[in-house]
This record gives sequence, C-alpha cells and structure tokens, in this order.
Amino acid sequence: MRADRLLSLVLLLRHRGLMTAAALAQELEVSTRTVLRDVEALSTAGIPVYAERGRTGGFALLPGFSTDLTGLTPDEAVALLTSPARTTSDALGLGVAFSSAIRKVVAAMPETSRDAATDAAERVLVRRGGWLRDAADPGLGKLAAVQRAVFAGHRLRILYGSQRSESRWRTVDPLGLVEAAGQWYLLALDGGEDRTYRVSRIEETEELAEPADRPSGVDLEELWLRRRAQFRERMPGTPARIRVREERREELVRTAGTVTSVEPDAVEGWVVVDAAFGDVRHAERVVWSLAPSAAALDPPELVAALRDRADRVRAAHP
Repeated sequence: MRADRLLSLVLLLRHRGLMTAAALAQELEVSTRTVLRDVEALSTAGIPVYAERGRTGGFALLPGFSTDLTGLTPDEAVALLTSPARTTSDALGLGVAFSSAIRKVVAAMPETSRDAATDAAERVLVRRGGWLRDAADPGLGKLAAVQRAVFAGHRLRILYGSQRSESRWRTVDPLGLVEAAGQWYLLALDGGEDRTYRVSRIEETEELAEPADRPSGVDLEELWLRRRAQFRERMPGTPARIRVREERREELVRTAGTVTSVEPDAVEGWVVVDAAFGDVRHAERVVWSLAPSAAALDPPELVAALRDRADRVRAAHP
C-alpha cells in the first residue's frame, strides 16, 4: 500500500509541480506527518524531491525528472478521464485508487498529448440524473460528428427540431457534451444565449472551420446542473400520487421533477410519494418503468393512461 502511495506522490509532483505538505496530505488522504516521512523515503531512494522554504514553499521534483510508465494514446486517456467509473469507485470505497489511476494516466502521457487530452476531458460530463427520465435514445448516429466539433473547438451547424418547433438550421458554439440517464446532450451558445440540445434530435451536422466562441474556465458540471434546474423550474408540472415499494423509492424520487412528501403506506414495505412531473406523459413513463413495484393513485388521467398502456401490451401478447 505504501509503495502505491509513494508512486502517487511522485506523480502528483510531476504533474502539478510545487505542492505543500498539506495539499499532498489532502490528495493522498493521509496525515501531513506521513507525507513528510514519504518524502524522506523518496529522497533516500534517490528520487530528486526537494523542499522550498517559506510561506509559498512546498515540495517539488528537480526539473527534467521523469517516471518510466507505460503511456496511453490521447483517445484512450480521454475515455478514462471522462468515464463514469468515479461514481462507482467512490461507492465501492475505491475513490483513492481511482484518483491514483487517473494521475498515472495523465503523468504517463507526453506533454503535448497531455494538454490535449485534459482539455478534451473537460468538455465531456457523465451524470446519472437526466433532464427528465425518458427511454434510452442516445442518438449515437450524430454523436461522433458532434464530438469531433466539441473536441476540436469548432463552431457547428445543426439541423435540429424539438417537440414544440419544426426542424431548422442553427449555428452554435459548442461548450461540451453531457451523458445523463442514457441521453447525450450538447451544451452550446446560440447567438451568445445558453442552449441545450438533445443529440438524438439532431438530424444533420456540419462542422465549421472557424473556432467556437467558448469562454475560458467553463465548469461543465456546474453549467449542466444550473441548466437542468432552470429547465425543471419552467415545466408547468403535473402533480401525482404514487404508491411505490420502499426499495424503489429512490428511483422514483430521482426521476420525478420534485417531491413534496413521502408517507408510509398501510402495507409494510410500501410508501406513498407526492411528486410533480413534467407532464402526464412523463409521469406515465416513470411509473411504467417501475412497475409492478409502483402504481399511480392520482390523477385519474395518469391512472387511465397506465391502464390503457397495460391493455395494449396485453393485447399484443395473446
């Protein structure tokens, strides 16, 4: 375990440069005293770690020192850097191991490829929660073309149609790609205005040679969460009362627009949830996806929609 920590310490210093003992301790999740002992061990082993004194001081590697690690291609690095595995790793208690692996990937890359891969990774975000829960329709046919423009930092012309408007051509400045709940979304600026486009609704694409007007320091996750919250606030909302098994409650809460109350049901193991959905169709899809562990109690039009859907499924399977 200590050998892995020592290697991680070296990779941190190589990638980030001068770091304080406190910053290293926080990153490695150990005490400052442990970091000091590790630095001493590295120096004894011949690793050129030196200390800079003073308020802005810390530890650093001598210029020109490199570690001998097997490198990855930029595309492979981007795939790992944008992987949703961090969520799973944290859930399994492997967050430190995942961070260590990422540092090794980044440090093993050549300088020129490292910057390009890191920049590309900052333009892709993988999230569990989508806009509204919908059937998986990732739109992979146009995803590759959109991704190329996002990574290259080029403007993009798209033929796009929404549920409320006919398809038309738009010229946008891509900010990044987000994969959430099985859907891919393009976050972009259209005439300087924030816009979010579902990739599955993009009918045609044309990557332009001119650079995209992408502000520096874009925080893709903050931008996604803000836009998602604004979208849900604008939805008129359809209140519904849903009876659901306790073990499936979190799925319902995560996919509903908002939840106003959760009450125990008369039957043990069940709860009754009052929630607001985007519309009746949204509520129908969510409850159907949880059946038979969920049932709609109200409103009547939702109950009727689910019964009609069940009848159509039954008729298709005589």
